[in-house]
Formats: sequence, structure tokens, C-alpha cells
Amino acid sequence: MIYFYTADSSNGQRVAIMLEECGLPYKLVKLDLMGGEQRKPEFLKVNPAGAIPAIVDPDGPGGKPLSLAQSAAIVLYLAEKTQHFLPQDPARRAEALQWLMQATTDTAASSLGIFLLSTFAPEKSDANVAFFEERVLRYFRVADRRLADRPYLAQELSVADFALYPLAVVRRPLIERAGDLPHLTRWAADLAARPGVERGMNAAK
Repeated sequence: MIYFYTADSSNGQRVAIMLEECGLPYKLVKLDLMGGEQRKPEFLKVNPAGAIPAIVDPDGPGGKPLSLAQSAAIVLYLAEKTQHFLPQDPARRAEALQWLMQATTDTAASSLGIFLLSTFAPEKSDANVAFFEERVLRYFRVADRRLADRPYLAQELSVADFALYPLAVVRRPLIERAGDLPHLTRWAADLAARPGVERGMNAAK
């Protein structure tokens, strides 16, 4: 039984999707981020950085417990643990890793910029929010072109798709307003139809 510490966020959702799609049993521990539960000593023992998501796998490598944070690291660990959703072909594997990293660094950072500037910044600026919205759209357009002639980012369903999908969901109004991302929209609809993806997206709600 994997202990999964999370909240209702894109970072947590990608791990929840992976747990569900891999069929791994887990116990969800939802943290109240606004209430500061991520800074309590009991969680800091799991992740000293005080950020979600994080997991504790009592049956880690060699049968020893493993605590792990960072969503990209967790989904890769789960992929290797189960031998699911990480291509065996070296070229496709490298492509999946590339798109995983782009989702969890470039795209996610730009999406987070929208959230922080529109919610927590001491001085609100529509121009600054628009700047980060355009950055997100730029990365989505790269993915859209990639998906023009293939069903998934690495041709086969992989960790890359599960990493990007929650960002496409949270930024759906932006995608719809842009109106020029047909392949990304089709891809997102295909993923939304998967029961494991649906359960993962709703796990922490």
C-alpha cells in the first residue's frame, strides 16, 4: 500500500492518474495547503521541502521503504516499478522523457505563473498574467503540432501524456479561447475518456 500525500493540484493529479492507471493500491492523504498542513513536522519527515505530491512506498527497491517527492520523479518511479507507460524502445523512451520534462518544467512553471500572479501577487497586473498565458499557449502549441500525426506524445500512451493532461484541463478555458489547438483538444478528450484518468483527476477533490 503506497501512501500518497497530495492536494487538488495539477502536480498531485499526474501522480494520482499514474497510480490509478497502473492499478497500484494506495492510501490518499489529502493536505490542506491553505491551512499549512504541508509545513507540519509529520509531513516534513516525508518531504523536507514541504511540497506535494509525495509518496511513501513501504515496499520500495529491495523491499525497503522509500519516500519520494517531485511529481516527475514519482511517475517515473511508478512506471519502472510496474513496467507500465514508459516505452521500451530507446527512441520512444527518450521522447517520452523529453515531453515529461517539458510538461513538468516549462509548461507547469508557466501555468503556475498565471495562478500566482492572479491570486497571490501583492500587485495584480493583467499584462503580467497575459504574458504567462501566452507562454503556456506557446508550449501547448508545440504539443499540438506534435500530436498532429500521432495519438500520444511518444506515439504510445506514456508518462508524458499523464504529466501534461492535468495542465490542459486546468487551462481549458485558455485553450478554448485560443481556438487553434485541435490536436491537443482531441488528445485531451481521448485521455478524459479513460476511467483511470478520470479517477486520478478526482482523487483529491
